Amino acid sequence: MSKQRVLTGITTTGTPHLGNYVGAIRPAIAASEDPAFESFYFLADYHALIKCHDAERVEQSRREIAATWLALGLNTEKAVFYRQSDVPEIPELCWFLTCMAAKGLMNRAHAYKAAVAANEEAGEDPDYGITMGLYNYPVLMAADILMFNANKVPVGRDQIQHIEMARDIAARFNHHYGDHFVLPEAVVDDKVATLNGLDGRKMSKSYNNTIPLFLPEKKLKKHINKIKTNLLEPGEAKDPDTSTVFQIWEAFASDEQVSEMRQKFADGIAWGEAKRELFELINGQIGESREKYFELMERPADIEEILQAGAVKAREHSAPLLEKVRRAVGLKPMS
Repeated sequence: MSKQRVLTGITTTGTPHLGNYVGAIRPAIAASEDPAFESFYFLADYHALIKCHDAERVEQSRREIAATWLALGLNTEKAVFYRQSDVPEIPELCWFLTCMAAKGLMNRAHAYKAAVAANEEAGEDPDYGITMGLYNYPVLMAADILMFNANKVPVGRDQIQHIEMARDIAARFNHHYGDHFVLPEAVVDDKVATLNGLDGRKMSKSYNNTIPLFLPEKKLKKHINKIKTNLLEPGEAKDPDTSTVFQIWEAFASDEQVSEMRQKFADGIAWGEAKRELFELINGQIGESREKYFELMERPADIEEILQAGAVKAREHSAPLLEKVRRAVGLKPMS
């Protein structure tokens, strides 16, 4: 029985934070060790250009995200780890898929509809400021997935629509030109934590409420101390189920540690003490990886070498498939 392929992309627009680690990076690295799967992980730097036009930020983010995955122990002998922009077959496939994608399907994309709604609420033209990059985002995502015929694509619930669109586009292509693409399945793991940030909302770059993963110790402690809490005094019982401090603790702690902290909340642990213990827990788990991260950040040539090797492995899959697709649509040598 052939291995199932799993594919995950990481958009290069920011610095990895605790939420990224818990929600995506940690489970993905663990999954890459499973011999039942072939894992494809990529830096989605073409996607980054849709919403970020700061070249230096994109460049820095590519380095930070690659260094993060490597520092956390991604085994690039087992997983294919590459940059989207190093695989030229992806944008070419994107064009073939664009010619199969119904405009009506793109009109229903959540991101596009949200942008239109925001413009209308502001009294602007519905398409004000909306680029074709944003509009065609689902087609590029489909190309990422179909290029490697991924069977499983781990996503958050907000991304399920994009997987359904990829299936729709793939099915239309297969109907016209023969079976070339596997229809991918979205994998949503509700057990994977979605962390709240400093202000209690979902930890997100867009809210500017993140705790960067590899902050130096003093800065990590300072960020954790900024987590919003209520005014309950030491000795007063606190509700762990409404506490960001406890929620983050739960994402890093063992079952036994979670039970112990739950009891401490019931006993009225001081917020300062709870944050101190949270800092020590996280710092203890990421300290070794943080050292590796800063070493890698000082050796960008080493990161580049790993990514180039990953691109070679990726293209061993993408080049033959793209050649079949070219021939299928009639773009083949004359004889």
